[in-house]
Amino acid sequence: MKRIPIWLCALVIACLLTGCATTTGTTTQDKRKAVLAMRDEVLSDLYKIHPQAKAEIAKAPGYAVFNNADINVIFVSVGGGHGVVTDARASKPVFMKMGAAGIGLGLGVKDFRAVFIFHDRETMTKFINSGWEFGGHADAAAKASDKGAAVGGEAMFDGITIYQLTQSGLALQATVKGTKYWKDDELN
Repeated sequence: MKRIPIWLCALVIACLLTGCATTTGTTTQDKRKAVLAMRDEVLSDLYKIHPQAKAEIAKAPGYAVFNNADINVIFVSVGGGHGVVTDARASKPVFMKMGAAGIGLGLGVKDFRAVFIFHDRETMTKFINSGWEFGGHADAAAKASDKGAAVGGEAMFDGITIYQLTQSGLALQATVKGTKYWKDDELN
């Protein structure tokens, strides 16, 4: 029996993940509505788990909400998703995409949501225009619907508070990962 190379598994998984990272809907307007509905649902879930986040968002210059699917196969980690930045002063949201790749020890699949609360306008503008995140990441998740548990929670980096909510998945990982956020040309 032949063994499948790890790089081939990672490539197949990355292709599958691209499908997870797309928004639902066929028209641009439908896709925008799907992203905004995801944002509203994630905020509702966040407020149930961390009620203080509602006040943090109310006084912030803006916030972002992303969904993400992450897959780890031994030494390779890939992820993708989409989201939206809401500026407290602007009437139009900024739709964005995200992609991640990393190395480290891990195995599993995880579907999670992230909420970024910006503490100043400069940080938010920088995120929209150049949006890199790079760093180590370690977590564990075993969750399906409302069953199970996930370690994640809240972190603060350079003027941004980040909340992570795991939707579903089974993963154990410790990776060094780069994540890129960029404007979605189709939806903006």
